Amino acid sequence: MADERIAAFIDYENRAIGAREDLGIEFRFKPIADALAERGRVVVRRAYADWTHFDKDRHMLTANQVELIEIPQRRGTVRKNAADIKMAVDAVELAFERGYVTAFAVCTGDSDFTLLVHKLRELNRFVIGIGLKASTSALLPAACDEFLFYENLAGVDVPDRKPVEQPQPAISADATSPEAVIVPTLTGLIRAGDGEVRASMVKRALLRKDPTFTEGDYGFRGFRELLRHLEEKGVVALDEDRGGGDPIVTFPDRGRGEDAAFGMLHDVVAELAKEGDQVHMSGLKDEMRKRQPDFSEKQLGYSGFLQFVKAANARGYIEYEFSDDADGYVLTLT
Repeated sequence: MADERIAAFIDYENRAIGAREDLGIEFRFKPIADALAERGRVVVRRAYADWTHFDKDRHMLTANQVELIEIPQRRGTVRKNAADIKMAVDAVELAFERGYVTAFAVCTGDSDFTLLVHKLRELNRFVIGIGLKASTSALLPAACDEFLFYENLAGVDVPDRKPVEQPQPAISADATSPEAVIVPTLTGLIRAGDGEVRASMVKRALLRKDPTFTEGDYGFRGFRELLRHLEEKGVVALDEDRGGGDPIVTFPDRGRGEDAAFGMLHDVVAELAKEGDQVHMSGLKDEMRKRQPDFSEKQLGYSGFLQFVKAANARGYIEYEFSDDADGYVLTLT
């Protein structure tokens, strides 16, 4: 995203109060500015609030070249959504009037801005959301192209507090290892494409699946470092010589762990067929998980258990056929 020209819109009351109440810290814009600078050139920075309530924050924001948009509260009235409406109207107006702006950073956790995100994406703008884990609506991250949690940004020091529950990600909750996330994605890219798959393509696909994805959640400082770790484990293969700075990512000819999984399938079928009976595929995956609770064919790059069984058959571990009597697939030993 080095060539992106970004417009940052900040729902300041939402961010400032959220940082104070959820994290116990004062909101600072510098970590957001640094994160956006890594993704492109920030050409617009606007923050919306009734600044009579945030007087001490003015200097911090102006020092970071943020334009302060005043939303005053009229005497005797409370205009709760005035800043939200003004911010949404300004963002859409900017999208129409400034064609060179290619991305929008929407700094809020309010679900009311989900419709704004949809509209900006309809206008072919890349949308980055920035919010707090505790106060971000589950609807908002899924609507964005990328979503950053403020407390995860470099430069944000959060005191030890009770962990908060994150919004439900788009990727399955059992994806607790990087292999469980990256292998199915790489498989899909290889299957759907007709050319080489680059590391940047994998990262973009992961963000499309789950805008909250970050390699930092798995303990890595960068995506390339994560891929090198998986290469060392034999999960993927990288070709950096032909990659030209963006490595080509493939699967190794062998070594993804499928032979061990095929062997386990063979052993389970043998155990269930001690009396020579055919073994129904239905329920077989549960039997394998009794031996290996974290077993998943998707971690090996297969889209489903049937595809995994077909691969085991091709390698000579088992045989399978569809049985009309059983109304499903049955497996036997070779």
